[in-house]
Amino acid sequence: MIQIQHLYKTFGTGENAVHALEDISLDIQKGEIFGIIGLSGAGKSTLVRCMNLLERPTSGTVIVDGKDMTALSEKELRLARRNVTMIFQSFNLLMQRTVLKNVCFPMELSGTPAAQARKRALELLDLVGLREKADAYPSQLSGGQKQRVAIARALATDPKVLLCDEATSALDPTTTASILALLKDLNEKLGVTVVVITHQMSVIEEICSRVAILDGGVVAEQGKVEDIFSNPHTDAARRLVYPGGVSLEQYPAGTHAVRVAFNGGTAYQPLIASLAIDLGVKVNILGADTRNIEGRAFGTMLLGLPDDPNEAAKALSYIRAQPNVSAEEVEYHV
Repeated sequence: MIQIQHLYKTFGTGENAVHALEDISLDIQKGEIFGIIGLSGAGKSTLVRCMNLLERPTSGTVIVDGKDMTALSEKELRLARRNVTMIFQSFNLLMQRTVLKNVCFPMELSGTPAAQARKRALELLDLVGLREKADAYPSQLSGGQKQRVAIARALATDPKVLLCDEATSALDPTTTASILALLKDLNEKLGVTVVVITHQMSVIEEICSRVAILDGGVVAEQGKVEDIFSNPHTDAARRLVYPGGVSLEQYPAGTHAVRVAFNGGTAYQPLIASLAIDLGVKVNILGADTRNIEGRAFGTMLLGLPDDPNEAAKALSYIRAQPNVSAEEVEYHV
């Protein structure tokens, strides 16, 4: 559905140039919920705005539903954007319009007859659970309700892609969960491709099937959410997946440690206990973090191995032989 190929975006020129995005390549499949995550300044919002050409890339291509967005005329681009709509953290509702008229607005711009637009808007308000608020004004709504109106408005043109730029960042955890559940439901019912831009890993693990991690304007890592959670390969991924990672600097110099990744359904304590029972080897738990993704347990644990090289080697070999477990020796953090 969306192919981004070798995309670069630079702001300014010469010594003042800021390279916001460098050599970004992504392939987002039709009907999936794809996540793009990174810390502040990673380039997330710039990237999502390049997808619908609100920001024009310095170079590279953005292909949406078979059309190269960078090659379209302004008129063609306006038509193409009806298929790539967007919701924001700040909702961007028209405060002087009722909820119903906010949802009707994009249909008015496209020339849809008033009666048809009203009927469609009411259907969309039903879909997002706000039919009873049709005549209310945005100032009378909660943050979650405002975002539901924004979602209904974004769906008014029957888009193929819905871009969500930090859409839950201003919401409390309970409301965030309800909005994410709504997006997942709409994805399943309508088949709309959803691209989620966020700095919150909890959002990614809740609804996304695949994710790309941005760091300093480049894609540090991408793949299935469960694969990246179970075994992040880059420092950028580890910082996001396990922000509470344990630094080895707080332990004595020369601490021999191994990072163990549990890839779903494996309990931690039996592994530690079996090391002692089967091998007579004791290890120290230096730190741990866990996640639950789609009903499966994932996590990582930092273990301090024995000082004796032979015992350490036996322990590492034993751990690596266990099902649904991977292990690597580490120097800095989980």
